[in-house]
Order: sequence, then structure tokens, then C-alpha cells
Amino acid sequence: MPRNRKPKLSRRESEMMDIIYAMGRATAVDVREQMAEPPSYSAVRATLRILEEKGHLSHEQDGPRYVYVPTVPREAARKSAVRHLIDTFFDGSAQHAVAALIDLEDGKLSNDDLDRLSAMIDRAKKEGR
Repeated sequence: MPRNRKPKLSRRESEMMDIIYAMGRATAVDVREQMAEPPSYSAVRATLRILEEKGHLSHEQDGPRYVYVPTVPREAARKSAVRHLIDTFFDGSAQHAVAALIDLEDGKLSNDDLDRLSAMIDRAKKEGR
């Protein structure tokens, strides 16, 4: 695995990261309260510790509690996840990924959506991306 890539997340780990990103910072109790099907408190704490070991979280001491914060800004995490998705399922082709997303919508993209996508493509061309 390249140095700058963090280990892949499980479904539960992803759910916890989404909660912490949404809250900005959270304790194990906070995370557990927000989960759709929360495991035991000790399982939440163990998973948060694993996320910290994987490099996704760090913690700050607040009295007896640990307050967890993401180590990477959400936008950087999104870009990394999209790059992984494109590399894994689309042989590294952003074009194939975008085509799949458009097909997924079954033609339900509005004209406004298509105009925004077109503007993004035009901007990328101008910037030489």
C-alpha cells in the first residue's frame, strides 16, 4: 500500500467516520447515539481505537472522555475514496465512472444538473485537467 493511503474502512467504520465528519468532533457516546443500529458502547470504543490506529482519527482528552476528530479534512477523504473507487471498479478511468453515474440515474438528471456538469467539464478543460 502506498505511504499516503490509509487502510480501507469497513461499513461500520465508514458510518462512524460519517458521523464524526458531520459533528466535527465526537465522543464514543455521541457516535453511538447517531448510529442506525448501534453496537455496544465497548464495541464503539474499540472501533474508534481501530480508526485511530489506521490513521483516520486522533483524540483529545476532555476530562475522563476522549473526543475524536478526523485527521484528514472531509474533502481530502472524499477525493481519496473516489480515486480508490475509480481505480478499483473502473480501471482508473474517470470517464467510465462518470458514464456509470449518469447511467445510474436512468435519465433522471435534470437539465440544471446536466448544465452544471457541462460547466464543470468546460472549467476542467480550461484548467488543463
